Order: sequence, then structure tokens, then C-alpha cells
Amino acid sequence: MTQWTGKLVGALLGLLIFGPVGALVGMILGHQFDKNSAEPGSDASAAEIGEQFFRSTFHVMGHVAKSDGRISESEIQAARSIMIQLRLDQLRVRAAIECFNRGKQPGFDLAAELATLQRICAGRPDLLRIFLELQVRASLAGSDLQGQARVLMGRIATSLGISMIELAHIEAVLRIRRGSFAQDTARSRQGPLDEAYEVLEITAAASNAEVVKAYRRQLSRHHPDKLKANGLPESMLEHAKERTQEIIEAYELIRERRGMT
Repeated sequence: MTQWTGKLVGALLGLLIFGPVGALVGMILGHQFDKNSAEPGSDASAAEIGEQFFRSTFHVMGHVAKSDGRISESEIQAARSIMIQLRLDQLRVRAAIECFNRGKQPGFDLAAELATLQRICAGRPDLLRIFLELQVRASLAGSDLQGQARVLMGRIATSLGISMIELAHIEAVLRIRRGSFAQDTARSRQGPLDEAYEVLEITAAASNAEVVKAYRRQLSRHHPDKLKANGLPESMLEHAKERTQEIIEAYELIRERRGMT
């Protein structure tokens, strides 16, 4: 039964949320999850991973906000907005604020925090990517990822084994969502189709097969069931759901324009 758990849950979730097509996509992703579930990783339980992920998210968020020496009102508002968008209950909001405040203290050890997160998330690279996405999302809303925050984000990505290219893709996608992709880039504002390719992390020169492969890869990275099983706390699933919907919409636009069946 273990080898069918992911396929069954994925198909049911896809059917409930997106209909028959979603059921097929869910089954494909579930199969990938079943395949990867035996991969070596940390010995921590999903609950332990989830708690550390939650604490690290807001510890580091506070540290990045304070990286230029002071925390602006917009950075405080950005952190609170993310708490609201993640639909945290009052208990979790208080815990998040405590972690945020702890992270902004002068003695906070960023390297140790990231090492702990990386150790507990061993074998689960998609969790680390989601962590980085949340940090970039907060920093974009708070300071537009300017100054010391940008330098620090590069350091965080490197510490977690995430390349600068991947960090650039994360920033581009989140800027698209905010409607400010052209800001601080050398490119002019992109149209919806170009933005869809950016979401899938491919170019318009990609073949149809490469488009499908990129679509499945991005869905697998952000599939809520897979991330939850790997330890992503319930409170962070809203972010994964938003990204999943964005990926599906990007793929559907590309598929329609290309006449893919």
C-alpha cells in the first residue's frame, strides 16, 4: 500500500480541486512522491521538521529585515501580511512574532540557524526552496530586496545549496506575482506568455516535451501533499497552494498558445 499512497492521495486532491485533469496530474505527482519517499534524509519526524521550519522562517525573516540596521514600518507590515496570507491562527501569529523578534537581535546566529534547518531538512530540497521563497517574498514586500537584504539573501541561498540562478528565478516569479517584474531589471515589462515561461523556468525556445517536463518539475516542487508529508507545517501550505495554482495557469496558457493537446 505504501507505494500507492502518494498516487491515491494526489489523484483525489487533484480531482477535488481541479477536476479530471487535476486527478491525472495529481496521480503523476503522487507517483513521483512514492518513488522519492524512500530517499535518505534526516531522522526527524514531520512534526519536528515542521516546527523547525516555522521557527527558522520567522527567525531569518526578522534577521533579514534588520540587516540594514533598522526595521522599517513597511518591513513590519510585510511580515504581518505574510502571517495573514498564510492564514495563521492567533496562537501561531504570536509564535511567529516572537521568532521574528528573536531573529532581529544582535546576537542572532544566522549560520547556525541555517545549518540546523539544512540538517533537519536533509533529503528534502524542496522544503529549502519553499523556505527561500518565503524569505524573498517577505523581503520584496518590505524593502524590494534592496541593499543589504539582497546580499544576505544570496548568502542564505548559498548556505542552503541553492544556486544564484535559481534564486534569480524565484525573485522573478515573485515579482511577476506582485506586478513589478520590470523593476530593477534590465528587461522591459513582459507579457503574460513570457511571464508564464518564467514561472516554469524555461524559455520560449523550449520544445513541447521540455515544457511538459518543466511543468511536472515545478508542480512536484510545490505540491502541497508532498511538501506536507516531507514536514512543511500546515501554516505554510497556503504558499504552496498559491504557487501550484500559478504553475497550472502558466502551463495552461503556454499549452493553449502552442496548441498542445
